[in-house]
Parts: sequence; C-alpha cells; structure tokens
Amino acid sequence: MEIRPLVRERMNHENGADAQRLVPWPALNAPFEGSWCVVAPGGATGTHAHHEYEIFIALSGEAVLDSEGERRPFKAGDIVHFPPHTAHRVINESDTDFQLYCVWWDTDMSEKFMDRHTELTAKA
Repeated sequence: MEIRPLVRERMNHENGADAQRLVPWPALNAPFEGSWCVVAPGGATGTHAHHEYEIFIALSGEAVLDSEGERRPFKAGDIVHFPPHTAHRVINESDTDFQLYCVWWDTDMSEKFMDRHTELTAKA
C-alpha cells in the first residue's frame, strides 16, 4: 500500500484554484490523471474546455458550476461529468474553501495504460 498525501504547501495556483496533482505516480498504472483542487472563498476557476473527459468529485464546501450557460449548485458528495469540449468553471460564492478532486482521461491515456499493463503482466 502506498498513500499519496495532500501537502498544501506544495499546491500550485493554476486556473484560479490551488491544486496538487496526485495522479500519475510511478507505483500506479492508471488510465486517468487527477488533482486535488481548492477554490478559495469568492474565487473561481477560469472557464475552460479540453479534449479529455472529466469528472469533479465535491469533497467539502459548496460552489456553483457554470457550464455552457447553465449554473447549478455543487456541494460535498456531488459528482459531475463533463464530456470533451464542454466549457466549464467552478465558482465559490461561499465564505469557506471549496475542495474537489478532478479526474480526467482520454484515449491516449487509455492506450498508454494498456501498453504499461501489457509490459507489467509480461514481467510477472
């Protein structure tokens, strides 16, 4: 078992949120990448879209998701999926941090996963 801790002092400010990538790491062969993100009170991520599929898992606090002209509340325990090329952002209108975990993937990541998997199982 290997635990990858969140180290707030190592978080980078990216796209309006503090973030620490926790995936990938060498011991884990996964077909996805991920990042712990914190949106400060009154803050927001920049609106963006990309070719990857993505889910957000709300961990603590409350925020608003703004995507393609639709605004929806997003709170701890909620999960949202964004298909590729869907513009989206997170807005924290509360007075406490909003924390979420983001996971994204695409076909290239899946192919690299399969290549590593084949190599690992051939060595076993």
